[in-house]
Amino acid sequence: MSITIKSAEDIEGMRLACRLASEVLDYIAPHIKPGITTKEIDRLGAECMAQQGTISATVGYQPPGYPPYPASLCTSVNHVVCHGIPNDKPLKKGDIVNVDVTVITKDGWYGDNSRMYMIGECSIAAKRLTAITFDAMWHGIVQVKPGAHLGDIGHAIQKFAEAQGFSIVREFCGHGIGQKFHEEPQVLHYGRPGTLEELVPGMVFTIEPMINAGRREVKEHGNDGWTIVTKDHSLSAQWEHTVLVTETGYEVMTLSAGSPPLPPFVTATKT
Repeated sequence: MSITIKSAEDIEGMRLACRLASEVLDYIAPHIKPGITTKEIDRLGAECMAQQGTISATVGYQPPGYPPYPASLCTSVNHVVCHGIPNDKPLKKGDIVNVDVTVITKDGWYGDNSRMYMIGECSIAAKRLTAITFDAMWHGIVQVKPGAHLGDIGHAIQKFAEAQGFSIVREFCGHGIGQKFHEEPQVLHYGRPGTLEELVPGMVFTIEPMINAGRREVKEHGNDGWTIVTKDHSLSAQWEHTVLVTETGYEVMTLSAGSPPLPPFVTATKT
C-alpha cells in the first residue's frame, strides 16, 4: 500500500478544496425544503461550483465496472444508502436526504464531504438516526492522531452506532484523497483497535460512515449502475468530513460558515 503524505504546500491546497466543497453544501442548504427535486439541488450545486471556479469530481466519473456518473452531486433519499442519482421526484415533508459533493480546484486538489438534510418535520426515528450518524462520524474523527491506527477509527464508529441499535454498512468506506479522488488508505467504519495502518502526520482521508436503522445489508437498486439501497428498506444516513492527521492530532478540513455545530463530546475541529 502506498499512502501519499501531504507536504505543507499540499495541505494548503487541500484546505482550499475542502472549504470550497463545504461551501457548496452551505449554498444549497436554504433551498432544501418540501417540493424541491434532487435534480434542482444538483443544479444549484453545479451553479455554486461554477461561481467558485471549481468543477465536480463526479460528473462523468467512471470507476471499473460502472457507467459514467451523470451528475454533479450524489443525493441519497431515505433508504438510499449512497450514490443516489438526482431526479425529478419532489422531496416531501418527512424525507431525509444525504448530499455528497466532491470538488476539484483549478490546481487539481479534491475536497469531499457530505451532510444530511431533513425535509420539514421528520419522524423521531429519522431525527435520531441522523443525529447518531453525525455523532458516530465524530467518534471516529477524534481517534485521529499520530500513532493511532485506522482500526481505532472504525472501532469507535462501530461501537457507538451498534450500541444505539443501528448497523454499519460494510461495503463502502472512507478513502485517502488529494490530487486523486480515491487514494490509499481505505478507511473502514468498523474494526478492531490497534489494527490496520498506523496514522502519521500528513495523511489526509475521508471519514464517512453509512449507518442503517435496520440491518446492514445493502443491494443495488434498479439498473442505473450506481444507486445502493438498504435490503430491508430501512432508513440510512451518512455524514462525511475530510480529515488531516496533524503533528498533534487531527484537523477537520471540510469546514465552512454553515457547518453543523460540534457534538457535545467534541471540543475542537483541530487538535
